[in-house]
Amino acid sequence: MGVGRALNNYAVQHTNPSCLLRRERIEPAIFARSFWLGTNCIKNPQPLLDRKTSESLTSVTEAAAIHNLVTEMVAYLPTLGVLAASLFLVFLLLRRMVRTHSATAIFWHTVLQEKMTNLVKGKSRESRILDFVLQNGVRGDAKSVVDSIDKYCREQEWAMNVGDEKGAILDKVLEEANASTVLELGTYCGYSALRMAQVLKPGARLLTIEFNPANANIAKQVFHFAGVEDKVSILEGSTEDIIPQLKKKHDVDTLDFVFLDHWKDRYVPDTKLLEECGLLRKGTVLLADNVISPGAPEFLQYVRGSSRYDCTHYPSHLEYSEVEDGLEKAVFKS
Repeated sequence: MGVGRALNNYAVQHTNPSCLLRRERIEPAIFARSFWLGTNCIKNPQPLLDRKTSESLTSVTEAAAIHNLVTEMVAYLPTLGVLAASLFLVFLLLRRMVRTHSATAIFWHTVLQEKMTNLVKGKSRESRILDFVLQNGVRGDAKSVVDSIDKYCREQEWAMNVGDEKGAILDKVLEEANASTVLELGTYCGYSALRMAQVLKPGARLLTIEFNPANANIAKQVFHFAGVEDKVSILEGSTEDIIPQLKKKHDVDTLDFVFLDHWKDRYVPDTKLLEECGLLRKGTVLLADNVISPGAPEFLQYVRGSSRYDCTHYPSHLEYSEVEDGLEKAVFKS
């Protein structure tokens, strides 16, 4: 009598064959070999048992247990296939939306990707950027540091720098302003400050405000490595606390150029605070990043609707992506 018939007869005599693995002990080596053989013909397990594989089984009980296991796996294959295909389609859809949809892109990069990578690598994204700069940049060469950050953010991990595309616009507008005193709101890792430091004329100064102490510490190390410490000063704290102190504590008369790249809901309050503190003069240039993605509609409404500003919009893309974004230049008139 063949092994297949023996198994069928045995299964009929037992009311619950699926419990065989729990009732009867199977040697691990025998189980592993049998399972491997079974997966090679998983779509039709009966021939497996009809061939000479019975020599690998020490008893009909063990054969029946493997037969049941393989049969159950076959039964679940369609469901698993549909689930795998669905997950793959969702992944492809998300990847597509990350390239073209602002909210999805920001959620993907700043929540999903960043948190998972932080968990795996045990350090922050900002620390990983610093490590890459120290390993790949040239000490004392600000341009090589900027290029290293761009390379890292394009090829390995997205970060919320102004980026190379909008960075070129920042360089151009700042150069045209011929600024002597520059204020940046939102230092982050120091990328935009490095770009501006390369454009500033001799003797000019750049003050950059950063609320997050960890980011400020990263930026200090980046500035030290790039050799721009004599041009850039980091002020740690909130903009609402530091802006009123600029005249008395930091010897600022008026500002020639202000780059806004911090919390978007602070764009309007901080612009009004600069006005109230007398830090804007006729001709002061305000340049705001991310006015489209993630967006700063209140700021656009405020400066475009005010007779005190002449506005120019520079369409571009969200840093290191295809998502639409732009910078807004607002020149203070009075």
